[in-house]
Amino acid sequence: MRSDAQANRDRVLAAAEEVFGEFGRAGSTEEVARRAGVGIGTVFRHFPTKRLLIEATIVRHLTLFTDTARARGEGSEAGAAFRTTFREMVSGAPAKLTLLALLEESATPAGAPDTVEAAASALQDAVGVLLSRGQKDGEVRADATVDEIYVLIRALANAPGDRAVVNRAVDIVLDGLSPRHGA
Repeated sequence: MRSDAQANRDRVLAAAEEVFGEFGRAGSTEEVARRAGVGIGTVFRHFPTKRLLIEATIVRHLTLFTDTARARGEGSEAGAAFRTTFREMVSGAPAKLTLLALLEESATPAGAPDTVEAAASALQDAVGVLLSRGQKDGEVRADATVDEIYVLIRALANAPGDRAVVNRAVDIVLDGLSPRHGA
């Protein structure tokens, strides 16, 4: 793909995440095009249907988190990398959940597309690596599993109310995941 076409595609996906995260089902491809600074034809050239646009937006969202988690995993501060990723996943989850709900509304009975499943699995693997490194370095409690971490992220992401309260709850959860509270 030409570099200008790739840049347009990237802008469309970033704009789609904003628009669908903000408006949900009412988000339009016209608004996506406007925010991306491209014509509607450019949107449909890359994504012939709204469903394909939503699917690609979810994959992009998950892939960005995965790439960031992997890059952090290469650093020396395993506990800090885990905690930062946990916080970002909680704060980014409302947009992801909205996109998944939109995809589900238009999905066939087979469920999420393979590309979304693969991107979600890659992210979970990257989080698992951060968790394991944090545990190995004694910075995260040893008995926590990646499945439990995901339950906590989902619960915090779905918490109603003031984001300041949710952020404080994240602090409390991360404190509970510290090794002094672990088994």
